Amino acid sequence: MIDIKKPVIYLMGPTASGKTKLAVELVQYFPFEMISVDSAMVYRGMNIGTAKPDNDILALAPHRLINIREPNDIYSAAQFRIDALCEIADIHAQGKIPLLVGGTMLYFRALQQGIAAMPSANPSIRLMLSEEANKIGWPALHHRLTEIDPIAASRIHPNDSQRIQRALEVHLLTGKNLSAWHASQSHSQTNYLIYPLIIAPHDRAVLHARIETRFINMLKKGLVDEVKILFAQYPLDSSTPAMRSVGYRQVLEYLENKCSYDEMQERGISATRQLAKRQLTWLRHWANTTWFDSEAKDLLIKIVTYLRNRNFF
Repeated sequence: MIDIKKPVIYLMGPTASGKTKLAVELVQYFPFEMISVDSAMVYRGMNIGTAKPDNDILALAPHRLINIREPNDIYSAAQFRIDALCEIADIHAQGKIPLLVGGTMLYFRALQQGIAAMPSANPSIRLMLSEEANKIGWPALHHRLTEIDPIAASRIHPNDSQRIQRALEVHLLTGKNLSAWHASQSHSQTNYLIYPLIIAPHDRAVLHARIETRFINMLKKGLVDEVKILFAQYPLDSSTPAMRSVGYRQVLEYLENKCSYDEMQERGISATRQLAKRQLTWLRHWANTTWFDSEAKDLLIKIVTYLRNRNFF
């Protein structure tokens, strides 16, 4: 018997490239069901800063894997993989096709390639690294990571203490860098035929302008108040993974009187642009992708045509 693989569509792209809007339109053309691939949208109450779709959009195109955790919970790539595989199987069982939409590239990779069996956290090494960071700063440790693992360092922001610490910890524990661990992990996603689609503007300046406009609009919609409410409802601090999300981190710095409102706005825009740059770095190394200009007037028609020509409907 011939094993016919079931299709799964990835819709990937940098932040603010219009992925959600396009996905909602595609759901009107095809028997798709959407699965969110976003490490911040999983949290309840984090709506404005994540550009989470509102109730009207969710009624038109329901998203799976949003609002599934409290903001003080820890949600990992490994847990996402478990959840996403369950949702994919359920969608296929209904005779539909999963459309995975988002910009958390680590989650996409974990889903497609599996999770390497890396060593567990080591409290003593983490304490040592934290104490060293207090003396010389996380950017200095990021520079060290660049020498140990340039691939991982290119994907990690110099101030992302959690990921820098983990990458250095793995190397200290095993003598093997994080990229080598990822390269050795098993490709266990063999029973699906994956179509990775990427949308992004050809002109980086266009993306930068969209990021600035969107972040300013988030502030106008009440992002600062949203963070205040989250801290009133949950036991959160600056080390909580959810509060390390771009935008939330900068607003928290403002609320802690570490910067002015204008500085917070500029930091939020800059951090979002840096996130987009890292996302694009990931995407350029993704194999077998099909790229589309997110600013093309006929973008929807091009993608609809592409998908119809795949002959899996």
